[in-house]
Amino acid sequence: MAYIDIQDVNYTYPLAKTPSIADVNLSFQKGKIYAILGANGSGKTTLCNIIRGFIPNFFQGKIEGKVIVDGKNLEDYEMGELASKIGYVFQNPFNQITGARDTVYGEIAYGLENFGVPVEEIKQRVEKIMVITNTAYLQNKNPFELSGGQQQRVALASVLVLEPDILVIDEPTSQLDPQETERVFEIIQTMKKMGKTIILVEHKMELVAEYCDEVVILYQGKVIRHGDKHKVLSEIELEQFGVRLPLTVYLANELKKHGVRIEENIITTDEMAYQLQKIGKKE
Repeated sequence: MAYIDIQDVNYTYPLAKTPSIADVNLSFQKGKIYAILGANGSGKTTLCNIIRGFIPNFFQGKIEGKVIVDGKNLEDYEMGELASKIGYVFQNPFNQITGARDTVYGEIAYGLENFGVPVEEIKQRVEKIMVITNTAYLQNKNPFELSGGQQQRVALASVLVLEPDILVIDEPTSQLDPQETERVFEIIQTMKKMGKTIILVEHKMELVAEYCDEVVILYQGKVIRHGDKHKVLSEIELEQFGVRLPLTVYLANELKKHGVRIEENIITTDEMAYQLQKIGKKE
């Protein structure tokens, strides 16, 4: 049984003439990372807001269909219950950090305090999540004095400490350098190993190819592809829908044009390196 089941969902923003999301049917399992891809305006953030419950709770407009989470209709959840069930990480950490506390430790602990979690349990959970997110060395610093990458890890920690079963993450690395980007994806990979369902909007396709399990492609609010990353991301035709594919896919396509025999569905750098090594040995 799917942990998240989206059934015939349509959503139209106020004053809009056409739906931003149309006829969407998707299912998500526990312990997997799903990438939501598509051109700007394809409906990625809208879909994330629906899954998180922001639509229709904080956005007006017309919504149809059902979203079932852990066997329960999303609209039957209280917002406080949803906050601990589904974690949402914003693109910009400035939108995530509350500023209610002047230390990283206090910022991470703040959500637990609001839920009335006992002090000793807060301490244990914050210390555990600071290890996972590599933020322990920052615990006495002011969150607003950190680098962008450090702030993003603190923002992640403040969500993860609530121990949600589902993480919806909207372009978490768009403002980060390669080193911090890799750190964020390592944290996401750790969450997968802990059995979390992770729904990720991301444009860095090499990292999508490496870390994600399944890919959803949106075009003009509709799902045009959903499946295993190797099968979906190796479709060169997806370019026409505004999706940039991993560089290895373009390289594999060019090699095939020049008569080089190469395995199908090569999407990661490591997979391509292995193929080139095999070709070199044959020659």
